[in-house]
Amino acid sequence: MTASGPVRILVCDDHVVVRAGLLALLDSAPGIEVAGEAGTGEEALALAAKLAPDVVLMDLQLGEGIDGVETTRRLTRGPGPRPHVLVLTTYDTDADITRAIEAGATGYLLKAERPEELFAAIHAAAQGRTALSPPVASRVMAGLRNPRPSLTGRERDILAQLARGLGNREIARALFISEATVKTHLRRIYDKLGVDTRAGAVAVAKERRLLP
Repeated sequence: MTASGPVRILVCDDHVVVRAGLLALLDSAPGIEVAGEAGTGEEALALAAKLAPDVVLMDLQLGEGIDGVETTRRLTRGPGPRPHVLVLTTYDTDADITRAIEAGATGYLLKAERPEELFAAIHAAAQGRTALSPPVASRVMAGLRNPRPSLTGRERDILAQLARGLGNREIARALFISEATVKTHLRRIYDKLGVDTRAGAVAVAKERRLLP
């Protein structure tokens, strides 16, 4: 609860049924007041500017228009009131989590969470405290313990071709470079990934989600 009263929340989800369920659930939550609802990112931005909620409960995939990540970025970095954004989604890939956090999300929850955990996360977000679902927290910690190696664009291109099973000559033709250049890049890729074989490079790339 904020100093002046209940936490005022704006719900943004493009699925009407899901949104209705969330509104009904939040209406029963102590210390939480639903200020409004939006079905698109554009609606969320307009309503946030008008209603000045404490927290925006944000889905990532919003159908047409701007997605939840871009909406989060504009809410947390734009002019005017800047609400805390709590992502509530079914997506838990490393890429989704990273994009949302980098965009300014205060927390990241999965829709499988129990109601009381959602309520607690909303109150935490209103105070600027991070709230993460356990699976999300595990992914974040794993990423910190095993940070992704920094590959150049060309190295990523070659890695993608490796994953397709192409040989050096085929990669050179596909990327319009020489075989010698391919071999040089491969040595650098192996060093960065800590492997010494093509199969090892592809395996690590898949494990760390380095492939497109």
